[in-house]
Amino acid sequence: MARGEMLTVFTYDVGANRRRRRVARLLEDAATRVQYSVFEARLTRARAEALAQRIAAELGDGDSLRVYVLSADGETRSRVYGDSPPMEADADYWLF
Repeated sequence: MARGEMLTVFTYDVGANRRRRRVARLLEDAATRVQYSVFEARLTRARAEALAQRIAAELGDGDSLRVYVLSADGETRSRVYGDSPPMEADADYWLF
């Protein structure tokens, strides 16, 4: 995990199809969809806040966005069960 990044979970409830598509597109560009309206990403605090603000600007009456940040301890205690994408691995990539 890059320095200062933490696993951030975004979940939304948006009533109108058009707004829902805009919110989903913003999240798809920055995060991994793990359920229909739930996304996970490794982000710094500043990037997570910027993304949340962009999404919040799209919300209408009755819509909601929740953002959960997992510390390293919380992440190690988290589990995925069933047939769903795994949490993003804490891995470095080498290109030769």
